[in-house]
Amino acid sequence: MDQTLDQDRIIKINIEEEMKSSYIDYSMSVIVARALPDVRDGFKPVHRRILYGMMGIGNGSDKPYKKCARVVGEVLGKYHPHGDISVYGALVRMAQEWSMRYTLVDGQGNFGSVDGDSAAAMRYTECRLSKMGEHVMDDLEKDTVDMTNNFDDSLQEPTVMPTKIPNLLVNGGNGIAVGMATNIPTHNLAEVIDGCCAYIDNPDIDTDGLMEYIKAPDFPTGAYIYGIQGVKDAYDTGRGRIVMRAKAEIETGDTHDKIVVTEIPYGVNKADLVKYIADLANEKRIEGISYVNDESGRQGMRIVVDVKREANANVILNKLFKMTALQSSFSVNCIALVKGRPRLLSLKDCVRYFVEHRHDVTIRRTRFDLKKAQDRAHILEALIVACDNIDEVVHLIRTSKTPQDAIENLKKRFDFDDVQAKAIVDMRLSQLTGLRMDQLHQEYEELEKLIAHLQEILDNPELCKQVMKAELLEVKEKYGDERRTEIKYSSEEFNAEDFYPDDPVVITISHLGYIKRTALSEFKEQSRGGVGSKGAQTRDADFTEYIYPATMHNTLLFFTQKGRCYWLKCYEIPEGAKNSKGRAIQNLLNIESDDAINAVLRIKKFNDEEFLKSHYVVFATKHGIIKKTCLEAYSRPRTNGVIAINIMEGDQVVAVRLTNGNNELIIANRNGRAIRFNEKDVRVMGRVSTGVRSMRLDDGDDEVIGMVCVNDPQTETIMVVSENGYGKRSEIEDYRKTARGAKGVKTLSVTEKTGRLVAIKVVTDENDLMIINKSGILIRLKVADVRVMGRATQGVRLINLTKKNDIIASVCKVMSAGDAEIMEQDGQTASEASASQANNNNMSDSDDASEIHPDETAPIVEFGEE
Repeated sequence: MDQTLDQDRIIKINIEEEMKSSYIDYSMSVIVARALPDVRDGFKPVHRRILYGMMGIGNGSDKPYKKCARVVGEVLGKYHPHGDISVYGALVRMAQEWSMRYTLVDGQGNFGSVDGDSAAAMRYTECRLSKMGEHVMDDLEKDTVDMTNNFDDSLQEPTVMPTKIPNLLVNGGNGIAVGMATNIPTHNLAEVIDGCCAYIDNPDIDTDGLMEYIKAPDFPTGAYIYGIQGVKDAYDTGRGRIVMRAKAEIETGDTHDKIVVTEIPYGVNKADLVKYIADLANEKRIEGISYVNDESGRQGMRIVVDVKREANANVILNKLFKMTALQSSFSVNCIALVKGRPRLLSLKDCVRYFVEHRHDVTIRRTRFDLKKAQDRAHILEALIVACDNIDEVVHLIRTSKTPQDAIENLKKRFDFDDVQAKAIVDMRLSQLTGLRMDQLHQEYEELEKLIAHLQEILDNPELCKQVMKAELLEVKEKYGDERRTEIKYSSEEFNAEDFYPDDPVVITISHLGYIKRTALSEFKEQSRGGVGSKGAQTRDADFTEYIYPATMHNTLLFFTQKGRCYWLKCYEIPEGAKNSKGRAIQNLLNIESDDAINAVLRIKKFNDEEFLKSHYVVFATKHGIIKKTCLEAYSRPRTNGVIAINIMEGDQVVAVRLTNGNNELIIANRNGRAIRFNEKDVRVMGRVSTGVRSMRLDDGDDEVIGMVCVNDPQTETIMVVSENGYGKRSEIEDYRKTARGAKGVKTLSVTEKTGRLVAIKVVTDENDLMIINKSGILIRLKVADVRVMGRATQGVRLINLTKKNDIIASVCKVMSAGDAEIMEQDGQTASEASASQANNNNMSDSDDASEIHPDETAPIVEFGEE
């Protein structure tokens, strides 16, 4: 059968306008009716309806538990036409002690756990209102709040609760609306009530004044709040970041120490936390943990982290704070509905709107009670008259044909109004004849006092304030408790350096990219020409590519052959014995698979802005390019590193130095030539620039192998080392100054016996030299044992290469072990001695630099003084 559309019933509309209008309606519905709490009672509609529904079915705190399914059905059927899962979820949360600072629902059964376990199905669990949940609805029957129709206009529900509890602050809340979200922390009831009373006394009180009472959030899971600035920001503006840290102690045992966590930050899933700590230990991202166990039970929370005997429990604990949710933050975004509109609220706003709400409730309740008292007094006046004339009243009622006749007769005889006459007629004869004059007069006098008191509350604002304060203090007396979350007023930022002594160490990186940190004391001193001791245990085809000295607190800048820069603290490098392999550097730095570390700078004053702006990073590349950039450009660490220098195709970084802007540089190439010029000849460039020519190279396979920085030509000499283990020292003045870009002068007579040049150092007699060959054999010798020779000579043998085709792999200079021992006996640490030497060299406690030659046949490390 043909069907035709009724064209008169088709309305044409603009789809763009309809979409806009519909989305706005939807957004406002979510914001107002679902996601955001009301500033007055702190409830979203679903929570308000659950509590009201529980009260409606008599599910009070002194009544038996009822099935949660019964409550959910009551709420769904009468007030909240949405999904049962959302209603049950809201009900469950109000019963969870780790979610609510003060629970409003008393649950019985499985309501989930802090481990993230979900609650049992609603058909199994039971609930009833808690005592505090009942106080939220005190005086609801006294017309204290406005009522509105439910979704089908069959019932009425409250638009807000007449709560005596500042629930928005006390229990906080969170929610995601359309285009906005709210996240409000929980607080201590006693503190918030004290703050509200202070506001009642002084409405001009500011945030600092309120914080004398409301010191900071108080979370149900306890733990610590670190730093007060984030709290103050949140209280001032409504937005802020509050740092929370778990409560943990170190238990010392005979065999090993234990880290015991008894309280965790709010909102942290305990089971996930324990698993993540175990994963960190298994992946060796945190070393020194032998076992992690959750021993929580009826006695409370207890997470135990067993620490290995040789590990420092304090260090591990602070690494856990840094890398896990044992330290986390609560991002405050205090948005709530004010007169139906979302607003970002400060602490004072939250207190003010609650106090204003309590004032409205108090006034409306007082008016209700006053009218009730006045109505009762009006009736008592008639009863007193009737009691005085009881026989006549009874006779009039008995002789009247109908109740209405009785009312009219009483009105005429005693001048009663309708209400008074009806009240007497409605009384049973036994009640009427049993009236006692003394009781009536006593009740009437009490009502007169009550009426006067209630009227005074309405007429006297100060008395109204006293009533409000008294009611709040009564709630505080009944439910107030001690603060659970302790406040640490120190900075929330953790400084791991406090748990590492600033001892001298040697950083070692192998050719295949294994890195380790070793105490300097493990390397013993030998005489020139010795065969050395076993250095690093390397795999086949691997060897130690470079070593250099540092101290535990130094910041290391790693530069790759492709010209990228990465950051690492020395104490973040895994510790290893002198002959251990170390750990893959890719696990510590996000280095690309086809890139490799070629140079390292040690920076001690990384937070000193003046130092950063007065020092420079100078790069030397294999193809003879040099670039100078301000150190400040490398002062902002990034996880994935930054571009340090723009490298041309086929070129790579071979040396990086830290300078003070007035140093002289000496650059050497593989063919044994070197050029000396002042760094002022190189202009300062940006971080991603390429650079300019440093020296002219010979044709063929000639390339730059190193660069040194000259501080004091009178005390320093130039040390060069060849690939076959020959080396010598020469006076700096033997190298004449030339312009940048020249070919340079001979610095070593390269022969078949010596092999080509692999290293150039600037040294003093107080230094030691550490040389390691490709086989992993290391020798440490005094620089003073190597005599000063002419610039163009071959030098003397420094290390005896016992294996065929073995060559020098790495060269490093360090402070003499004897000098370090003497300085420590004098009360000066090795690191302080290094700083002293730097000051003497006008380097102002600044730097060590290390460079690695990338060629496998002649890798080399070079670093300057501190």
